[in-house]
Amino acid sequence: MLDPFGQAIHNFRRPASGPRDLVHPGWPESTPTVTLADGGRIRLRPLVRGDGQAWREQRILDESFLRPVEPTVGGTWELAHSTSAWWNNLLGLRHAAAQGQLIALVIELDGHFAGQVTLGSIQHGCVSDCWIGYWVHSAYMGRGVATAACALGTDHAFRRIGLHRVTATYLPDNPASGRVLQLVGFRDEGFLRKNLHINGRWQDHHYVGQTVEDYPESCTARLRRAGRLR
Repeated sequence: MLDPFGQAIHNFRRPASGPRDLVHPGWPESTPTVTLADGGRIRLRPLVRGDGQAWREQRILDESFLRPVEPTVGGTWELAHSTSAWWNNLLGLRHAAAQGQLIALVIELDGHFAGQVTLGSIQHGCVSDCWIGYWVHSAYMGRGVATAACALGTDHAFRRIGLHRVTATYLPDNPASGRVLQLVGFRDEGFLRKNLHINGRWQDHHYVGQTVEDYPESCTARLRRAGRLR
């Protein structure tokens, strides 16, 4: 199977190594695989066209979880997750990735589509940062999947994209997301008033971040040492 840019999925079976691409470092690349405390194996790999059905089905099923915490969609949730919406979303993400601005990665758990991690607003040079966002299908919640995926994404930003800083935001009424970010090593840095239009209205967000020199070990190494990964 090929993705929209003609790259075969099997190219992403091994984690990336070696020199980074000069235009879009970190893409299209997969992360190493880590093992959850319950034995599940998880990695991040590029989003490809064959993910469309799983993406649509999982997000439609999880509307009650996702709509309250994600940017407002126009029209119905089903329309925002139609086949045409999937293609528009994928092609938009792929175009941004080709420009080195964003990387969309599938959370793959034991070989199955389990959610998504996005590294967005990538900037190099004197800024050298990005934000991280993620969602996990409800069938896999409660196993530490979000924490492991966030750690893998943050490590990818530091080690393969070569960034200095990664930031994230979370809603005040979503402490579970704040806990995930805390476990991965993000620190409180501020509070953003009326920051994003979420679920039909402008909403406040906690603002957190970490830099590559904050810790001597990677995010996944710290989780492993804490017993959250094997």
